[in-house]
Amino acid sequence: MALKSVLSLLFISLMVAALAVPIAGAGLISGQLSLINIQGTLFCSLNGSANATATPVFPDALVQLQCGAGNVAASATTNSAGIFSIPLNPLQVLLQTLLSNCNLVVNTPLSSCNANLPSVESLASPLQYVGNTVLGLLNVANIIPAGFKPIPLT
Repeated sequence: MALKSVLSLLFISLMVAALAVPIAGAGLISGQLSLINIQGTLFCSLNGSANATATPVFPDALVQLQCGAGNVAASATTNSAGIFSIPLNPLQVLLQTLLSNCNLVVNTPLSSCNANLPSVESLASPLQYVGNTVLGLLNVANIIPAGFKPIPLT
């Protein structure tokens, strides 16, 4: 009977260890899986935001996360509602580094969503942390654009 208990305990221990390996690789911090999500809505305007009048959204625009000297770390394309989302693994980028050394850049010319807007401008925005959302074992750090501004196309 003792050997059966030892074997059962060994089997359970091995199963727990096997399940823990993929979880640890996915950003297990303090018993929770972690994720950073940069999201927002891009509008078809000189500052990428809505104003008092009905501002249309900017669909099919490439939004790049650029860090350091313009290195593209990740990207997403806005959907038909102008919404983008860029999920990041916190084991690959530190939140503080992301907030201090990275920007969102939209190189899709503004004239592609409105012919009356300049074709030689793109948009850039620093990042702003707005808090965490806990979904079961998933802890999501939420990041939004702090405010787009026009910049010359590069």
